[in-house]
Amino acid sequence: MIDRVFLIVLDSFGIGSMPDAAAYGDAGADTFGSVLRSEKLSIENLKQLGLCNIDGMHGGVAAPVGAYARMTEKSNGKDTIIGHWEMCGVISQRDMPTYPNGFPKEILDEFTRRTGRGVLCNLPYSGTKVIADYGKEHIETGKLIVYTSADSVFQIAAHEDVVPIEELYRCCEIAREILQGEHGVGRVIARPFTGEHPFERTSRRHDYALLPPHATTLDLVSGAGLDTVCVGKISDVFAGQGVTKAIKTSGNTDGMAKTLEVQKTDFKGFAFINLVDFDMIYGHRRDIDGYAAAIAEFDGWLPQFMANMREGDVLMITGDHGCDPGYKGTDHTREYTPLLVYGKQIAPKNLGVRESFADIGASVCAMLGVENTLGGESFAREVLQ
Repeated sequence: MIDRVFLIVLDSFGIGSMPDAAAYGDAGADTFGSVLRSEKLSIENLKQLGLCNIDGMHGGVAAPVGAYARMTEKSNGKDTIIGHWEMCGVISQRDMPTYPNGFPKEILDEFTRRTGRGVLCNLPYSGTKVIADYGKEHIETGKLIVYTSADSVFQIAAHEDVVPIEELYRCCEIAREILQGEHGVGRVIARPFTGEHPFERTSRRHDYALLPPHATTLDLVSGAGLDTVCVGKISDVFAGQGVTKAIKTSGNTDGMAKTLEVQKTDFKGFAFINLVDFDMIYGHRRDIDGYAAAIAEFDGWLPQFMANMREGDVLMITGDHGCDPGYKGTDHTREYTPLLVYGKQIAPKNLGVRESFADIGASVCAMLGVENTLGGESFAREVLQ
């Protein structure tokens, strides 16, 4: 009997471009392949779980201790929301809207009218570069720095001394109300920063996601009377829907520490964790060594978590898309992701190439004894012993 499933998402940990990657401008992208070039990388524990035994990978161990698979994204897109939603049974048939030339005038006019503040930038931009380039003007004028990326996002950067954090959050709520229908971006994101040039982004980021179009694994598990403990940005990604407890984090190290705290509690159900630094700090900034060091930190953390697992615990590790730090540009990349499954009741096994991230949610439900009314094919029977 499985009592608890821990699903840890290494945000942007891709393992090679998907067959349709060229349609996204990502032919040949390989996040893990790029990271393998770094001397900062250490993955001995991930290798023991079966990371390098996944179909198409190299350097596997003779006897992995976990089950492992290559995950295919069935949805259209390569966004955080689309990837996480698919894990929980939502297959997105169309890409969420993106704005490579900035947002339409009518959107920004309504935003300005309702917030009482003007807008700067309105272009795709790096989050750190945009505050370097527009921070001074923002402080002088009080206008909000609005920018986007290749993802479906409307991001608002503001200095905390100019726009108090609660006002920034309210501006994001206004943007979320405006950005619906054809302009329904996946996320509106508050990006507060402080200091003097060079400015520094703070940990008080907040995401305002679209509501999922239908029930998710989180709804099914919580609806069955079990706990759904969400660590990091997971609750934001699902707009709080189906979440019984949300725990904020300030980065990977804090996220891993809080995951250990959750592990010590007597909850029963599903713990869903996102470690965002791989993507936000290293992938988008194309920092191969930083990405590798972050993986090494996670790899070094794993033995402590695994040693504390109970008889009825299952650990799953995956990614939500790619963000190849060795690739052109600064955007996400359309890639396969890994899946590693470990526990005292899990039989080591090659689960092959899965057709959808939704197999994860289906398996979470099956392991917890919850009826799955969504998509995905459970691998629970294949691995439970």
